[in-house]
Amino acid sequence: MTSVHEEISAHSQKQHAHIQSFLELEQKREQAIEMAVFKCEQNEPFTTDEINAITSKMNELARGGIVPLRKLVTNDMVREYVERKQK
Repeated sequence: MTSVHEEISAHSQKQHAHIQSFLELEQKREQAIEMAVFKCEQNEPFTTDEINAITSKMNELARGGIVPLRKLVTNDMVREYVERKQK
């Protein structure tokens, strides 16, 4: 029989791994957003496909209840951000 301490420890380790995965995805998402913003600023074609693929993975983790949901990003959102940034 496992002890309560072992069960709590295993649960805590699982939550920690869950959060670590989320943080790694968050970093990748930020990099993808930065790349889309950069391309938009340079008037180059860009998509939000990579951002939203990462966001979907993050939201999958969020369904576990520990980490927050993230919004999907549209091309218009990127353009509006760049326009505000340039003012």
